[in-house]
Amino acid sequence: MNIKDAIKKINLFSHLDDENVQLIASMAHLSHFEKDTILFYESESTDRLLFLVDGLLKVYKIDKYDNEIFLYYVYPNSVISELSNLNDNKIKCFSNSEFIRESLLLSLDFQKFKEEFLNQNELVLKFINELIYKNQQLQCIVNRELVFDATSKVAFMLTNDLEMFNQLKRNEVSLLLHIQPETLSRVLKRLTRNEVISVDKGEVVVNKEEELKSIYLGI
Repeated sequence: MNIKDAIKKINLFSHLDDENVQLIASMAHLSHFEKDTILFYESESTDRLLFLVDGLLKVYKIDKYDNEIFLYYVYPNSVISELSNLNDNKIKCFSNSEFIRESLLLSLDFQKFKEEFLNQNELVLKFINELIYKNQQLQCIVNRELVFDATSKVAFMLTNDLEMFNQLKRNEVSLLLHIQPETLSRVLKRLTRNEVISVDKGEVVVNKEEELKSIYLGI
């Protein structure tokens, strides 16, 4: 299959005229992958926008206990990349992915694609950013409910939503994170003892943000 035929198979590009197909082809590359090949690991980044032309891709995460948590399959003619920020030319990988059949991949230079297509209309760009924000919220739920243990849940909220954490009562935080109040209390005491956080007049203060991030990033 040549690169123009591959582009036309992708649902997102199926309506494009020959001129735009040629423009996409100028920034595109086709790659073959064998079964059981890892495409990317969670937290890696790439400057390529990825599409599955043919084959099958499994997307999954690994929890704190090294258990695989299946998320979904990517089927032919679909986008693979999980966008989290249009202002960056790097695409961060939210999960792991593995080809479970021999597959054909189309990749585009993300920066050039943005310049030629996404940045041409301010309203479209803002709309895409809103969709990306909604997707980020869903990713947070997946991590919180399926992947993180209690300590990671607390660390993630303290890093990303400290203001809300301090506004809520501790039992409300426990309900939000789906953990017991006693568990929350133990986690906070442990983080305080390790000087990662401190508590001033009932409010949590983060002392070592990078150490806090490393808890839920598994670094």
